[in-house]
Amino acid sequence: MTGRKKIALKTISFWTAACLLLPMSVQAAQDGGAKGVLQQAGIASMMDVSLSEEEYIAAAQEAQGASWGYTNIGIAEVESGNLNVRAEASTNGKVVGKMPKGSACEVLENFPDIGWAHIKSGEVEGYVSTEFLLMGPDAKLRANELVRTVVVADTDGLRVRDEASTDGAVFTQVPQGEELDYVATLEGWYQVDIDGESVYVSAEYAHVEERLDTAVTMAQLLYGQGISDLRVDLVEYAKQFLGNPYVWGGTSLTKGADCSGFVLSVYKNFGITLSHSSRAQAGEGTRISYSEIQPGDLVFYANSSGTINHVAIYIGGGKVISASNPTSGIRINKYNYRTPVRYVRILNE
Repeated sequence: MTGRKKIALKTISFWTAACLLLPMSVQAAQDGGAKGVLQQAGIASMMDVSLSEEEYIAAAQEAQGASWGYTNIGIAEVESGNLNVRAEASTNGKVVGKMPKGSACEVLENFPDIGWAHIKSGEVEGYVSTEFLLMGPDAKLRANELVRTVVVADTDGLRVRDEASTDGAVFTQVPQGEELDYVATLEGWYQVDIDGESVYVSAEYAHVEERLDTAVTMAQLLYGQGISDLRVDLVEYAKQFLGNPYVWGGTSLTKGADCSGFVLSVYKNFGITLSHSSRAQAGEGTRISYSEIQPGDLVFYANSSGTINHVAIYIGGGKVISASNPTSGIRINKYNYRTPVRYVRILNE
């Protein structure tokens, strides 16, 4: 094989690795040409030196990790549910947080001799079993598949509209910092998905970022005094399905449920029968105000015409859990991630 052929094959190997391993934000720089990609990845000088194929791939992987803000990325790899984060490197350690399937963490230290790793994910720091944690190149490859694009609100009370126009009806309003699932970029607008509804926000008051999901702290469940064991049990039961899939018309807490199917199945576990419709569930139980809300109560949301089209379970601390959409699955949000229109109490202990 000639030297020229070797160089050509090496170049092909590099570009294959780069396209596979660099995150979307870096790949987007291809609009500026190959030089732009290499410069953004911090590996422009690689074209001027002789590197092996393995070195090219390693450099691309290292650039990707840095782009996502992780020096040593780890990815929770569980069949379903969540990976427990514990205060100690032992199955007897207190659970301090949960990493949903596919969520990311910084691996602070790996202890291969005992099968545990010290990690930090979002606000959670602790230890996880490495049996269920991808690390190294495998984690970076998996993260490339999992990274999602979100639209972040830059102002409080950002109006979300039915159409990409200021004449469009207001679907809801979201608080500053709220992350919405990105669909497309239009002229001056972002198309987003909120609980399965395709809606729009002004690009003037929002920006696009890439995100990998992170762990949820146990402290996010704040019950307060006077909360019954039934309510605590119901919320804990609902939360164990965090990260599981959304399926329209579904009622399975493991294989997939829609918003009302999720609520229906959680309550069914406690001997309570509800309808499989958010609008119907809004008429069941007793209407209450937000000042009266307790963990286990239901929070309802509506479209721009005022028709209720989504339901979530209040879990305390200003948070709700719901089956959101196919992109996000079962997730936790602030209760006002969109404008609530009704609060309903089903549990009357």
